[in-house]
Amino acid sequence: MKIKITGVNDPLILKEIAVINNGFFTEWEFVNHQSKADFEYKLTLKADPNKNSKDLKYDYLKTYLQFLLQKFEKAQPWGLLNNMRPNKLVHSMKKRRIPDNSIINELQNTYLIQQQKMDLLINIANQQLKAIPDLYNLEQEVSVYIGIPFCPSRCAYCTFAAYPYEPNKKWIAPFLKSLLAEINIIGQHLKVKKTKITSIYLGGGTPTILNIAELRSLLSAIYENIATPSEVREITVEAGRPDTLSKEKLQLLKDFSVNRLSINPQSFNETTLSQIGRHHTVADILAKFKLSKDVGIENVNMDLIVGLPGEGKAELARSLDYVKDLQPESLTVHMLAFKRKSEISNERHVYTVVAEEVLKDMAKMTYDFTELEGYTPYYLYRQKNIAGNLENIGYAKLGKECIYNVLMMEEAQNVLGLGVGASSKFLVGESVHNPRDLRTYIENYEVYAKKKLELLELCMKTRAKSFTYNQTVL
Repeated sequence: MKIKITGVNDPLILKEIAVINNGFFTEWEFVNHQSKADFEYKLTLKADPNKNSKDLKYDYLKTYLQFLLQKFEKAQPWGLLNNMRPNKLVHSMKKRRIPDNSIINELQNTYLIQQQKMDLLINIANQQLKAIPDLYNLEQEVSVYIGIPFCPSRCAYCTFAAYPYEPNKKWIAPFLKSLLAEINIIGQHLKVKKTKITSIYLGGGTPTILNIAELRSLLSAIYENIATPSEVREITVEAGRPDTLSKEKLQLLKDFSVNRLSINPQSFNETTLSQIGRHHTVADILAKFKLSKDVGIENVNMDLIVGLPGEGKAELARSLDYVKDLQPESLTVHMLAFKRKSEISNERHVYTVVAEEVLKDMAKMTYDFTELEGYTPYYLYRQKNIAGNLENIGYAKLGKECIYNVLMMEEAQNVLGLGVGASSKFLVGESVHNPRDLRTYIENYEVYAKKKLELLELCMKTRAKSFTYNQTVL
């Protein structure tokens, strides 16, 4: 469908109108004023000389959204709030001691969010404050992310810096050498400055693809240079691919006091696992989950992706039945996102996904399931091109929330990312992204470590604050 917008020339407003359109029909295409269109809309407002440019922008966007809602009679629960971290907006107001009812009024009036999503945001923010009571006072601490960019195979939906193990295993030794050196550089700075570490997260890729000796060397370096388990609130290790786990590796993680493990099925349907390139079985998932409990790991997360190719309500119900039997301490529910450069996005003709209305029914199945099974939502984020214009939600049993997920997603403190493709985010609004290419990282990690430490020092010296939210609908 081709659409023509007249009456507004501001490129930023037109860009945000495109985001609104995407929530209705992903196949919409903007055309210029000289081209033919399926329909044309003239966006006009009576100018108010007392309004600033930001308020006028929202008036334009609200006017256009209300036109679409009336014309197509299609609910948009998130209204204009299409940014990745909607809870950050809530916390920016809660930190200023604005009461919840006033926050709800602001969300409704400014962003046209429906009641269900407003309640979800408020409940998640309050749950985060229960899990981390000092959430607004952690600016002088940091969390550390360490990325291991190897996996048994590449999943069809994945765009992370993750290299298939077999053709790239020659890179593991030089990568680890550089990573341990980067850990030493960053860790020594943190020790000299006496900077406290809140949480440590090993992600990727799949960290547990490393062998016993490599994993032991990595954990030893982290504890020697950055922080020991007794000095942090949480240490998480991603073991997203159960085919990388063994009893010996799980015992090693337990011996090193790793207190949170993520074993991610994504689906409990064999056909789906094969189609998306995950070379493990449902039996592998069940066996490795049991092993993790046998060695005494008390906090295990599982991820599910809703809307994977070939999956509908029956397949999701099957996966939820398995989760019900296993009762992992936390469950993260992702809606399939058609990420740029992923195989699923590039070969849409090969992969069949359910219609949007079915997907919304499936999302409701997860809402109802988690409530019934005693899981509470504790973090949320949204992505561009997310199926059904929905959201990803992390759920947990009481007291089992992932500290790192909250701090990172809400940008509550500086996060230092080490390893290939790892991102560092700073409260001054700057980021440093380590190279995604193995060779480039190995040859240049020192340069990126220096950039990170310079920005960290700037944050600490200026005492940069969290939740100074810059309002935007993107």
